[in-house]
Amino acid sequence: MIILYGCTIFVSAFLLFLVQPLIAKQILPWFGGSAGVWTTCLVFFQCMLLAGYFYADWTTRRLTVSRQAIVHLGLLALAVVLLPIIPDGSWKPDSAEQPSLRILLLLVATIGLPYFLLSATSPLVQSWFSTYRAGASPYRLFALSNLASMLALLGYPFLIEPWVSTRYQALSWSVGFVLFAALIAVLAWQRFRAHATPLAAAETSGPFAESTAVVKPPSGRDKFIWIALAGLATVFLLSISNHLTQNISSIPLMWVFPLALYLLTFILCFDVKHSRQGWYHRELFLPLLAVMLIAMSWLLADNDFEYRLYWQVGVFSTGLFVVCMFCHGELASLKPQACHLTTYYLMIAIGGALGSLLVGVVAPLTLPAYFELELSLCAMAVMATLLLWRKVHVAVIFLGAAVTVFTAAAGLYAVSEFGKNVIVMTRNFYGTLRVRETPEPTMEYRRRTLIHGAISHGDQYMWLPISRDPTTYYKEKSGIGRILMLLKTQHPLKPRKVGIVGLGTGTLAAYGAKGDLFRFYEINPDVVTIARRDFTYLKDSDAIVEVALGDARLILEREPAQQFDVLAIDAFSSDAIPMHLITREAVEIYEKHLSANGVIAFHVSNRYLDLKPVVKAIAESRGLGVAWIRETYNDGGTRSDWILLTKDKSLLDKSEILEGTRVIPPTPNRRVWTDEFNNLLEVLH
Repeated sequence: MIILYGCTIFVSAFLLFLVQPLIAKQILPWFGGSAGVWTTCLVFFQCMLLAGYFYADWTTRRLTVSRQAIVHLGLLALAVVLLPIIPDGSWKPDSAEQPSLRILLLLVATIGLPYFLLSATSPLVQSWFSTYRAGASPYRLFALSNLASMLALLGYPFLIEPWVSTRYQALSWSVGFVLFAALIAVLAWQRFRAHATPLAAAETSGPFAESTAVVKPPSGRDKFIWIALAGLATVFLLSISNHLTQNISSIPLMWVFPLALYLLTFILCFDVKHSRQGWYHRELFLPLLAVMLIAMSWLLADNDFEYRLYWQVGVFSTGLFVVCMFCHGELASLKPQACHLTTYYLMIAIGGALGSLLVGVVAPLTLPAYFELELSLCAMAVMATLLLWRKVHVAVIFLGAAVTVFTAAAGLYAVSEFGKNVIVMTRNFYGTLRVRETPEPTMEYRRRTLIHGAISHGDQYMWLPISRDPTTYYKEKSGIGRILMLLKTQHPLKPRKVGIVGLGTGTLAAYGAKGDLFRFYEINPDVVTIARRDFTYLKDSDAIVEVALGDARLILEREPAQQFDVLAIDAFSSDAIPMHLITREAVEIYEKHLSANGVIAFHVSNRYLDLKPVVKAIAESRGLGVAWIRETYNDGGTRSDWILLTKDKSLLDKSEILEGTRVIPPTPNRRVWTDEFNNLLEVLH
């Protein structure tokens, strides 16, 4: 029977965390591939976890064993009827609305009840175990639960995602949920047969009678500390996840790695075989906490580390681990007797939900940029100092005060540098945008730059004689500049029809001549506002300029063939890439909108990812010609990488194209990226 308890908790936790990247990946393409999708999903997961823990606590304290079994099995039966967990296509957005509420409603409709019941399983079954085996600690089952969760998270990007289509992932998960329901039914039936009295009575008349009679209920201070520690750990998890996904890619690998570290700390801290705090030792992790808070603050403030991928991932991942070890280790040291177990878990869930709401809802509404990481570093230093000021040597208190001052100063400096020379700063679901005006001493060189996250998305000289010149990635010698100029030279009297996925500053409109049509697709309404208000490329263009607001792929799927001469894919926000724009199915959609000799131009400039082999493999699978054009400027300007795809391969043999073309190195045995398969690891520099 003990094995049955362990198997039930293991299966439930495995399914609970496997469904997180699974469902998020299914809906990611519907909402622009934005990192905000994962943050919104985490808000849902944490809030649903809170609901599950509340349900477990309430039913354990208020219902008899028989009623608890009837209610729980009835909900399980209903959840099984609602399977499989495949989102309905009707949830796809029809416009560029604020998508957070739609995502939350979609998740409730698709996985709400199954996720709620899985969330309740760990505290519920641990409570059942504590009455079945009086005197045995149920907290090792909590460690087992987190072990299963971590295995699910780490297994998804390496063992499941690369080999199993998302549809079969959802179907297989649904089969696993049926198995879980059967295990719960067996346990509930066993409890029903063994007990015929209310659970509270069974506890006070059983082996717990003497111990529970003298155990005080948790105080308000205890509950506050439980909530604060759990909440801070969650704030760090989401803040660091945002930091990584905004600048690399919003894909399962970048979601699950921080979450796996978070869960690992739960496993280590609640492995009570070693001590009350598991593997956590305050004398070790307290100085490590001080070191990592200083290191993370330094990286945020020092611009030299801004684009160093391995430093960013290494330091912030280590920092997340140490912070969560401290928070969860202190939580483990404060855990109550088993009779108050469900209340304890409920407080942890409240902390997790509050932390996720602070980062996922409050911060976007109140902070102009992703400053929550700087704030959380300072808050962690303050929390550790206040929590331990009576428990450790006075010298440690002075150390905590020094770390607090350092993190606050570094945070203020980072925020100040982030806003330096910025005339516009805005934040929404799709990220942070800044317009920076460079105060050059002469007007001739003064310019404005649009920055998404940390990456420039175009700039413009303010001096009127050169204000219409294309800059950065879009100069005349760039891949997109060469093809647009070539088409104009070949057919000077023929109007060009150009589609651009991604607006930025609207720089490409500078190539527009009278009679041309330039149609931009942009998902972020703030980008449209900034391009029209703070830059003049759109209004100065001689072409007819249109802007379609919404996810480009969804719009292109729905609208009739546009007959574009050139379709530029330039929507890779910051250094992250919306994966749904660079798959074989996406290219099929793009081809539908090309003229007979049309060209697809992929902008693949990236500090971290080598996307050239990916685009080449897709092109070859579609029988398209490929030309990679890299332009490096002697004046220190922005380097650009563009890849041109076309059925008219003779176009790529023109001297204007050939002189800038380079050879894409072969990558044998590389699978073609599709909506069902894409592997970020193989393209990391």
